[in-house]
Amino acid sequence: MKLSIERATLLKAVGQAQSVVERRNTIPILANVLIEAEGDTVSFRATDLDIEVVDKTAAKVERAGATTVSAVTLNEIVRKLPDGALVQLIDDGASGRLEIAAGRSNFSLATLPREDFPVMASSEYQSNFSAKAPELRRLFDKSKFAISTEETRYYLNGVYMHVAEAEGGKMLRCVATDGHRLARIDSELPAGAEEMPGVIVPRKTVGELRKLLDDDDATIAVSVSETKVRFATPEITLTSKVIDGTFPDYTRVIPAGNTRKMEVDAADFAKAVDRVATVSSERSRAVKLQLDEDRLVLSVNAPDSGNAEEELAVAYGDERLEIGFNAKYLLEIASQVDRENAVFLFNSAGDPTLMREGNDTSAVYVVMPMRV
Repeated sequence: MKLSIERATLLKAVGQAQSVVERRNTIPILANVLIEAEGDTVSFRATDLDIEVVDKTAAKVERAGATTVSAVTLNEIVRKLPDGALVQLIDDGASGRLEIAAGRSNFSLATLPREDFPVMASSEYQSNFSAKAPELRRLFDKSKFAISTEETRYYLNGVYMHVAEAEGGKMLRCVATDGHRLARIDSELPAGAEEMPGVIVPRKTVGELRKLLDDDDATIAVSVSETKVRFATPEITLTSKVIDGTFPDYTRVIPAGNTRKMEVDAADFAKAVDRVATVSSERSRAVKLQLDEDRLVLSVNAPDSGNAEEELAVAYGDERLEIGFNAKYLLEIASQVDRENAVFLFNSAGDPTLMREGNDTSAVYVVMPMRV
C-alpha cells in the first residue's frame, strides 16, 4: 500500500476513527485502525465491537492495499505534523511496519495483519430513511443530558428513538431519562420511517453521532433494525449495536394535570439559579423556588457554607408555592431552551414539574422536586 493524503483530511478521518477505540482493551487489534486504500479513496475503520465507524476520504493511491495500525498513535502523529503537509503512508506488507513520511519527518509504526481485524456483521435493516442533520441534531442534543449513567439500569443508558403518536399525528421521538429528569423531543416523521422499531441508542453512540451532524446541509441516511442502528453520510458510516432492553413507559411520568403556570426568561432564570447555587453544598445542590404573584425568589440555604437569595420578575398568577430542585437539573433543563421564554407547569411541592419552550410542545422536560 502506498498513498499520499493531505494532513487536514487525514487528521479528520483518523480523529473520527480513534475516538471509537477503547483505550483499555484486552484485544490488541481493537486499538488499531484498519486502513484500506483502493482506486482514489482510502477508508479508515475502527471498532470496539459495539460501535464501528468507517471514514472514507479522497487520496492519491499509488498502490492499493490494507493494514492496521495504532489509532491513537497515528492520530497523535498526524495532529503534530505542520498544517498543509502532504503525508505519505507506505506499507510493503512484509516488514510489519507502516512508514509515515511528511516533509522531513519520518515515522515507522508496528502493524497487525488486516485479516485479524473484526468487521461488524451487516444486518438486515427493517427501516431505511433519510433525515436532515439539523433535525437529528436537535433530537439527540436536547435529550442526551437526561441519559442515566447508572449501570444497573442499563436500559436507561441511552436515548430511546421511536415512532410515537402526538397531537399532529405520528412523530419521530427521542426520549431519555435517569429517573430524576426526563426529556421528550419530537420531530416530523421522515418518509420511510413509519415501520421503524423503537431502539435505545447507547450513550457512546450518541456522542459519536454528534460529529456527523455538524453540517447543516447534510442529509443522514438512517437504517434501523431490532439489534443495530446505522447513520451514514457519503463519507462517514457509523454502525452501532442498540441496547438490548425495554425502555420503560415514560408517558406515565409526564404530568398532564399541572395547572400552576410560570413563564420566565430562560437565560435570566439559568443565570440566577447558577448564582445562588454557588453557596450550596455539592452533594444536594438544592435550590428553593418561592412563587408569588409575578415574583419568584430563588434561595439556597447551606448551613455549613452560607446562603443566597435572588428575586426574578416572572409571569405567575396562581396561588403561592414553595418547591425545591437540584440546581444541576434545573440548569441543564433551562439551557435546552432555544426561545426566549421557558414555561414551567407545577402541581404541588411533591409532584413532578413540567417545562417547555413557550407554547411549543415538541420539546417537553420533566424534573422531579427535592425536599428543601
